[in-house]
Amino acid sequence: MTTSHVIRHSAFRMTLHTTIAIAASPARVWDILTDFKEYAHWNPAIPSAVGEAVRGSLLQVVIQWPGLKRDNYSLEVTAVEPERELRWLGHFGTSGLMDGDHRFIIEPAGENRANIVQTEDFSGLLVPIFAPWLKRNVLDGFNQVNEALKFRAEHASRST
Repeated sequence: MTTSHVIRHSAFRMTLHTTIAIAASPARVWDILTDFKEYAHWNPAIPSAVGEAVRGSLLQVVIQWPGLKRDNYSLEVTAVEPERELRWLGHFGTSGLMDGDHRFIIEPAGENRANIVQTEDFSGLLVPIFAPWLKRNVLDGFNQVNEALKFRAEHASRST
C-alpha cells in the first residue's frame, strides 16, 4: 500500500511525497526504474521514455497524469546512485515558471525487500496556480506508479 502526503513549504514551493514497500531486492527495483524503454509496459504515468540513467543526460518523456492531458518533457538526469537514487529535473515552460525535482529513493528493508520513496519538489511562480492539480492528479499518479512498480518488481521476482 502506498502512503502519501503533501508538504507546503511556501506559496511557491511544495513537495509531493509517497512511499511503498516492495517485496523485491533494491537491485530488481533499480533495474525496472532505469530500463526506460520498458516504461510503456508498466508505468501508467510515463508511457514513453527515451534516454539513459546517466547524470547530465536528457530523458525525453511523455507524461500522462490521471485526469490531465498528455505532454512531452525533456528531463535532466541529476543523480544516479545504483540501487539507491534516481533523480531528474524538469521544467514546465521555462525554468522558474514551475520546476519539478523528482526523486526515486530505494531503501533496503531486509532480504529481497525495499522501501521506495518517490518525491517531487515543485517550485516556481506557477505553483500556487497548479497546486490543486499537483495535490490531486499528480499525487494520484505517483501512487499509481508506485503500485505498478510494486506489481512488476514482485511479479518478476517470483518467476526468477
